[in-house]
Amino acid sequence: MASHFINLFFTSLLVLLFHISPSTSLTCSSQTFSANTRFTNCTDLPSLKSFLHWTFDPAKSTLSVAFLASPASPDGWVAWGINPVAPTMVGTQSFIAFKDSKGVVTVKTYNLTSYKSITESKLMYNVLDSKAESADGVMKIFATLQLPANTKTVNQVWQVGSAVTDGMPRIHKFEPDNLTSKGILDLATSGAAGGDGDKKTNATSSSASSGQSGNETGGSSRILNTETTFFAFLLLFGVALLQL
Repeated sequence: MASHFINLFFTSLLVLLFHISPSTSLTCSSQTFSANTRFTNCTDLPSLKSFLHWTFDPAKSTLSVAFLASPASPDGWVAWGINPVAPTMVGTQSFIAFKDSKGVVTVKTYNLTSYKSITESKLMYNVLDSKAESADGVMKIFATLQLPANTKTVNQVWQVGSAVTDGMPRIHKFEPDNLTSKGILDLATSGAAGGDGDKKTNATSSSASSGQSGNETGGSSRILNTETTFFAFLLLFGVALLQL
């Protein structure tokens, strides 16, 4: 009987280990970037398993960000942007990253004026720098923007999609996570550029009606915490069985 339970324990343990994927276990505090790039703040966004790293320099009114998310399919896209009016899609000054016709990840800017179609265009903010990368199924958008002087908060919107046709990102799903991917980024929580490294902060608040809020840890980290607890239970259970 004890042998049966021991076999069951190790089978369950293997299933759990395979279930925890790298993309699920990531939180913003564990993420690093090439060339020793660092940001003052980071937050696990409350939907779409997305993450935002950012540094705001109030003296220069510049905002540098790294947005991380997995597209809805390997040939899909990810987007992050700022809406100067409200945390809604229409009006968002957006960066959208996707693979071009040669399979190279690129990022382009769009002024989102409609839910049905989008057109590549310059943003109302001065974009000082932007680029995109992709690794292990995660796309990363890096950008630095010049914001109006004395900006304290910005309305941020993020999104993922599953398809790009002829260089044009196609419409995303309208699932709950897609509809709640918006919030307010409080820049007052940030130190000036060149601070003392990453600081995980409660830097975003969701305006979604679903009741999700900008907690320090989003959906992916809650999943990780649950799985870790279960893993600890299995480990203790296995030790008890071995003592039988």
